[in-house]
Amino acid sequence: MRRRRPAHRGVRPVATSFQRGIADAPAARAGACAGLALVLALSAILAAAAGGAAPARAQGAAAPSWVEVKCARYRQAWGEALARRGRQGLSRDFLDSHEAFLASGCTESPGVCPRSAEELDLANMMVVAAMNAGTASTFPPFRCPR
Repeated sequence: MRRRRPAHRGVRPVATSFQRGIADAPAARAGACAGLALVLALSAILAAAAGGAAPARAQGAAAPSWVEVKCARYRQAWGEALARRGRQGLSRDFLDSHEAFLASGCTESPGVCPRSAEELDLANMMVVAAMNAGTASTFPPFRCPR
């Protein structure tokens, strides 16, 4: 068992970053709750899509490939995320690069690089939602050059 060092008189302990963060906890919790709610909503959408929603096919046509199924689920979640959170804080380059990924059938990644806090939050939510739907964390197009 470790012995405690005696307290020095007149010396106040320095607050840790955790202790300093307690004052900001209500605001942080509100932001975290909103982000968590969006991730859970996107996960539910992707999970519902996993129950059988796939790209429409004519009778007798071949079943969709796994990439097509993943892309359809991801496209649906992306649309829902934008509808819920809006486009505020998302750059034109971020949105255009992501649209190019979707237009390619989710097969060509132009390297969508989240640069703002809002873009990074959305990218993180989409990665979690995609993983909850059964895709690998490498499926979403979010990459930044070094």
